Amino acid sequence: MGKKVKKEVEPPPKDVFDPLSIESKKAATVVLMLNSPEEEVLAKACDAIYKFASKGDENKVTLLGLGAVEPLFKLVSHEDPLVRRNATMVFGIMASNNDVRKLLRELDVTNSVIARLAPEEDIVVHEFASLCLAHMAVEYTSKVQIFEQGGLEPLIRLLSSPDPDVKKNSVECIYHLVQDFQSRAAVRELNAIPALLELLKSEYPVVQLLALKTFGVISNDRETRIILRENQGLDHLFKILETKEFNDLHVEALAVVANCLEDVDTMQLIQQTGGLKKLLSFAEMSTIPDIQKNAAKAITKAAYDPENRRILHEEEIEKCLVTLLGTDNDGAKAAASQAISAMCESLASKDAFGIQGIPQLVQLLSSENEEVKEGAAIALANLTTASPSNASALDILEEINLSTGRKNNFSEGALEKLLDNNLSQKYSQMGYLSSSNIITDGFYDYGQVKPGVKLLSLEELNLQELNDHRAIILVNAKLPDVAEDKSQDRYDGRTTSSSSSIRKSSKERASSAVVSPVEEKQESSGRSPSSLSKSSTREKGSRKGKGKKEEEKPKDEEELQTISKIQQEVILEKVPWLPPFDSILLDYIMDASKIILPLTTTKEQVVALAQFVADKMGGPIERDKLHEFSWELHISEIEFELKCNVVPIGKIKKGTFYHRALLFKVIADRIGIGCSLVRGEYGRAWNEVKLVDDSPQGITGLLLPPQVYILDLMYQPGCLMKQGSAEADHYQRI
Repeated sequence: MGKKVKKEVEPPPKDVFDPLSIESKKAATVVLMLNSPEEEVLAKACDAIYKFASKGDENKVTLLGLGAVEPLFKLVSHEDPLVRRNATMVFGIMASNNDVRKLLRELDVTNSVIARLAPEEDIVVHEFASLCLAHMAVEYTSKVQIFEQGGLEPLIRLLSSPDPDVKKNSVECIYHLVQDFQSRAAVRELNAIPALLELLKSEYPVVQLLALKTFGVISNDRETRIILRENQGLDHLFKILETKEFNDLHVEALAVVANCLEDVDTMQLIQQTGGLKKLLSFAEMSTIPDIQKNAAKAITKAAYDPENRRILHEEEIEKCLVTLLGTDNDGAKAAASQAISAMCESLASKDAFGIQGIPQLVQLLSSENEEVKEGAAIALANLTTASPSNASALDILEEINLSTGRKNNFSEGALEKLLDNNLSQKYSQMGYLSSSNIITDGFYDYGQVKPGVKLLSLEELNLQELNDHRAIILVNAKLPDVAEDKSQDRYDGRTTSSSSSIRKSSKERASSAVVSPVEEKQESSGRSPSSLSKSSTREKGSRKGKGKKEEEKPKDEEELQTISKIQQEVILEKVPWLPPFDSILLDYIMDASKIILPLTTTKEQVVALAQFVADKMGGPIERDKLHEFSWELHISEIEFELKCNVVPIGKIKKGTFYHRALLFKVIADRIGIGCSLVRGEYGRAWNEVKLVDDSPQGITGLLLPPQVYILDLMYQPGCLMKQGSAEADHYQRI
């Protein structure tokens, strides 16, 4: 058998280098390899750098210092798919570092990274390119670059990627981009809403969360809310809210619902489908503080619309908010207080909150949390504005402020806000009305009362028997209804409203057979039926020529008059009490407007009004003859004439310090002159005005700070005394 001969191997070509396995334990060496012309070396170098950078932020900084970013930037667009993929992976993780992002912005890498989102690229490239953009979109400059270079469209396309990481990175980047209004509009135009809604069904909570956060931003725009509603977005949101396993998503879902509830159409839709009841029940039953807080915020947003307030009131929102006031979480309490403030625009809600809400809000004024105290104070102020029935919170606040242990800045602030809505009480209790406290019709000066003493209403004071106490000075220049005659000018202190208005209402409601034209004339002339002569009755009968029925007429008239009286009494009970109209005061205001408003400077207006007021109340008085000015007797005569302790200010022709100061403030408020009213001791009161002094001679355009002046209305009407001066002090005190 012959011997085997070994086959000779052909030698390799002389121009090909034997392959080497490249290994290095130094980052600097690997960074140098990024400049290699060989694709295999480049791919391996990028892979090694990726692993190194993944280990922590310090390694990213090391690579940055070694100059790795610039060559990597070139490799992101390399023609070899593997090199391109590995380089993009490095960019994706390194962009999480702030210093790296800064350099990436300077290199303007966004265009190259956006190009990696193209459909033909590998799914891994999509993952890390979108990750890089998500990191970079945190800063405003990069947001603008990504948007302007067309990055939003491919990101929206990738929301439908089969890879969850690509979805997550893409939606995160979109979330950052839509913080800017231009991107929000573009998201609508590019029809991203359906794709974002699909992400709510994802099995990955982080994807759902980012989608909800994105909706939380873009749903601030009404156009987006409409699209969301048309795509059954509310159904998706309520499914999340109804699923207990998704409780980590409930806060964000509520934030989106809150925005949607701003639209009346959405509110009506949610109400019709039972979603609103679910939402309120959800808010009340939840034990998660942030959910309770966001639910209250949702109600606040919705309540700014009048129609929404009506719907919320129908669903008894007040009960839900009162429940939230009793939670253990300060954020929920503050948010509930804000919601109550918003709902207070509805009078029906004000009444509903009154019984249970006010005591709880008053309790919150003692909270240690500043936001809670502020929210409660504002809610109380809104609840009591133009609501006498709710104003009895006032008593509780006074009690708190009288206690050194319970009193705080917010309880004092709440009391002051409430008193600003009841200036009669404020002036009686605090003895001061600022220039922003505008006196309106129905105001009355009772005199000084001690803190904690309840001030009777004007109606109650009006019904009191005549006494020797200080007269209550009434301000009411409100014109009566056109139907009322001017008999009210002859004010009877006991009259509750114009008798003519009662007569008119009785005539409107009774049939023409009950109130005859003759009776109407009798009433308007002020005569009773018995004052008519018999001849006039006979005359009337003979003209009608009714024969035998003429004899029955007096009896019929008597019965009809009895019926009319009963009807008038019934109507009288239903007519609300109105303070008497002061026609003299109205004339004062009109005359003062004509005389004072044409004057060019505030100082001239103040002086002229002071002289006007003094003239109407007895003129100037010499200091040493003040005791001879018998104003007390004059006021007593008015009270006796009216048989009432309430005196309209226009009737006072001899007025002292506090009468004149009040009249000045009343007229000044009506014609736009700013002034305050201060009560002193022993019947003294005065007005303070702020005026800017003239610039010193030779200096033009110099803006001097305003000075406070005390106004003389008694001795030298119109004289302005600087606050704190000896003459001002003499005027203010006996």
